[in-house]
Amino acid sequence: MKNQPDMKKLVSWSKCLEFQQADRPEMLKMYDKAFNFLSNQEWYASLQESYMGMFHPGIVAVFLFRIVPSGSFDEWIWVVVGDLPPAYIVTDFCPNPAAALDGYIGEMEEWIKAVEEGRSIQDLIPVNASPTLDNAKALKSRMTFLDERILCNYGDDLNA
Repeated sequence: MKNQPDMKKLVSWSKCLEFQQADRPEMLKMYDKAFNFLSNQEWYASLQESYMGMFHPGIVAVFLFRIVPSGSFDEWIWVVVGDLPPAYIVTDFCPNPAAALDGYIGEMEEWIKAVEEGRSIQDLIPVNASPTLDNAKALKSRMTFLDERILCNYGDDLNA
């Protein structure tokens, strides 16, 4: 199992549904968004396992999927969704959900910086928004919020 993340911070998707009742509709909505994003990737063949890594209703969710890839893509992949552009993050340097969110923020900040500087975004993380200054500003606001209000609570996971 190449690049398998630290499973201690994860809950299987089936257990999430079994035990989580209060936020279940929002969890299902975010899971569907993540799975639809994942299943539309050219390297995706089928799903083996799903895990919830982080969930903040209406803001962000981080899922881990174990897939059967088509081609030589990794079998473990993080998907970040929420009130922001969906994206996948490979597990190579992201062993847990907090590290995956940190990686997501870093990739989005690169996109924002390129847009602000008028540089090409061709080799950067795909963002489902036009590369305009207004979109970069809105995305920057979301990344600042994630960093200062969400990720700041996961210091131990980031230093592991």
